[in-house]
Amino acid sequence: MTSGIWITLEGGDGSGKSTQAGLLAEWLEGRGRTTLRTREPGGSEVGVLIRDIVLHHRGDIAPRAEALLYAADRAHHVATVVRPALERGDVVIQDRYLDSSVAYQGAGRVLDPDEVRNLSLWAAEDALPDVTVLLDIDPSDARRRLDAADKPFDRLEAEREEFHARVREAYLQLAHAEPGRFLVVDATADPDDIAALIRARISVLL
Repeated sequence: MTSGIWITLEGGDGSGKSTQAGLLAEWLEGRGRTTLRTREPGGSEVGVLIRDIVLHHRGDIAPRAEALLYAADRAHHVATVVRPALERGDVVIQDRYLDSSVAYQGAGRVLDPDEVRNLSLWAAEDALPDVTVLLDIDPSDARRRLDAADKPFDRLEAEREEFHARVREAYLQLAHAEPGRFLVVDATADPDDIAALIRARISVLL
């Protein structure tokens, strides 16, 4: 797509994406690379507004409306944040991308996963990351982590375990379908060991 490198981190809530994004950014900057950490939803000013709606709105949101809101955030985020950073030669480290929509709005909300993916690809003009790290975790383990954090749950975190089980299975199916893009790691492993696996995969691109 451009001269930079685009890395996305995926996984269930509580899988440790933020921790690994921070460790990866530190390692890359130590090697002289400029990094940009961002997220979806909420990686732009418009995205912050959408994030508040999709994650913190108190009322119900129709599943298709939810999928469209995520796609709107994605279209603006890729156009105004991701593409310009990659064109500068930066390494973009992103918490969630279109695979989250396929897993959460497709499998979780029981919409057609192919339709959700195609919507996201249209919104982002077919942009795909160089590497997607899937931090795989059993929903019950993730829930224990979230409980231990003692923070209010957002709309998706508060969903029942059956929802999160569908999300996990969808993620694993996505990784199986695109082994060249995905790196699947056990999110319950030691964080330093996980970071080493990610660095080994990214080193190939550097």
